[in-house]
Amino acid sequence: MLYYCVRNVCKLKPSPCRVTLALQHTRRLCSSSSGEGVDRVKTLLQLCVDRYYVSPGQSNTELFQRGMSCCYGPLGMELRRNLLQQWWLSVTGPTQQVFGINTLSSSKDTATDGLRFVESEHLKPILEQQELSKEQLVQKIQTLIQRSPSLRTGFLQGALEQFVPSLELVNRKLPFGLAETGLCFQPRDGSGCPAEVTQTSLVWFCPPRTSSQWLDHWSRQRLKWWRQFALSPSEFSSSDVPEQELEESATRGARILYSFPWGQEPLETLWSRGSTELLQTHKGVRTKLQCRDGRKSIPHVISVTGNMDRGVMAFLSNSLQQLKKEESKQKMLQRKVLKLHPVLAPVKVALDIGRGTTVELRQVCEGLLQEFMEAKISTWPGYLETKPTSMEQLNTKYDEMGVLFTVVISENTLESGLLQVRSRDTTIKETKHISEIKNFLSRYISAADNI
Repeated sequence: MLYYCVRNVCKLKPSPCRVTLALQHTRRLCSSSSGEGVDRVKTLLQLCVDRYYVSPGQSNTELFQRGMSCCYGPLGMELRRNLLQQWWLSVTGPTQQVFGINTLSSSKDTATDGLRFVESEHLKPILEQQELSKEQLVQKIQTLIQRSPSLRTGFLQGALEQFVPSLELVNRKLPFGLAETGLCFQPRDGSGCPAEVTQTSLVWFCPPRTSSQWLDHWSRQRLKWWRQFALSPSEFSSSDVPEQELEESATRGARILYSFPWGQEPLETLWSRGSTELLQTHKGVRTKLQCRDGRKSIPHVISVTGNMDRGVMAFLSNSLQQLKKEESKQKMLQRKVLKLHPVLAPVKVALDIGRGTTVELRQVCEGLLQEFMEAKISTWPGYLETKPTSMEQLNTKYDEMGVLFTVVISENTLESGLLQVRSRDTTIKETKHISEIKNFLSRYISAADNI
C-alpha cells in the first residue's frame, strides 16, 4: 500500500531555512576539503559494505552517510546495539537518578509542525473532485491530514507527560531524569519526506536556579562519554548553539560534534528548555508540578537528544586506520584496520584452523566456540569457511572487520594444547594454552570496559 508523508496542515513546501541547511549539507558531502578526504569516505563506505556493517546499495549507503537508519549488516547491527547499551549505562548508572521509560506517539507531538502519513487511496478521491474550489480542496486535505496517524519525531513530549507520575517515584525531589531510545522520523534534507533515525533521549528535570549548571554538567559528561571510546578523541568536540539557532522554548543550547571528512555534524544536542513546555503539557495542574527543593517552583527541563546512527558512522570513521606496509622492495601495500574500542567491537575473537586433521581441529573449535558463547564473548566461526584462504588474507579480513583477536587451532594444539593468538592492534602473535584463552579474553574485555 502506498503512503504519502506530509507536513502537518498542508505544509507541502519545506521552509527556506530547511532548504538552506539541506543544500549546505549536500555541498559538504560532495565537496570535501581535500581529495584525501573524499577517498577516505569512499574507502570507509566500501569497507562497511564489504565487511557486513551496511547492506549494499547506493541509496542505503547514502542514508548511512547522512546519519539515517539504514539496512545494517550483522556487524553494523551489533555495533549499534553495543553503542546503545553503553549510552544507556552512561545515563542510567548508579550516580544518576535516571529512569527508563517507554512512551507512545502522542497527538501533541505533531500538533504544530509534525509529520503525518496519509494513505493514497484516501487522498486520491479528494484530488479527483474537480468541482471543488481551491479553498474547499485545502480544507478537505487538512481534515484528512488531521485525522491521519502521526509519525513520532522525538521523545520529549512523552517524557513531559510522564513527569507527574514519576514524581512520586523520587518522593517529589529534584533532580531526576527520564531516558528512552528507539526509532523516530526526521525530515530528510528538508524535502519533508521522513526517514528513520535511531534516537536517544534524556529529559532532565532540575530546580530553576541550577538549570544552567546542569546544562554545563551534561555537556561535559556527554563529550567525555563520546571521547572515551574514540581512537582520536580530538575529533569529538562541543560547542554552544548560537542565539539565532535556538529552539523557540530554549534559552541555551549545546552540541556534541564529530569532525567527518566533509565537516562537523552533531551527534547529540542539549537544550535548556525552561518550564514552558512542562506547563503546557500539564495545564491546570500547576500544584502537582511543584517539587521539594526548598521552594514551590516548577522544574526546568534539560533535554539531551542523540542520533545513534550518526554515532555509528562517527566511530567507524574515527576507528579506520590506513597503514602502509612493505610487502617487498618494489611493492607497498596499505593495511586497513577498524580499531574500534574493545567494548564497541562487534566481534571480539575469530576462530580459525591451521595445518592438521580438519575434522579434529573443527571439533576443538566447536568446543572453544561453546565456551566463548557461555562467557558472552562474540565469536566469528572462521573455521567453517570452506574456501581455501591463507592466514594473511584472513588477517586482512579480520582487521577490516575490527576483530580484536584471531585464535588459530593447529595440529600443535592437538598434541600440546598450545594455540596461536594474534592481536588486531599490535599484530603480535602469542602462544597460549587452550585452557587459558577464555580467561585471557574475558580479562582483556573487562579491563577495557573499566577504563
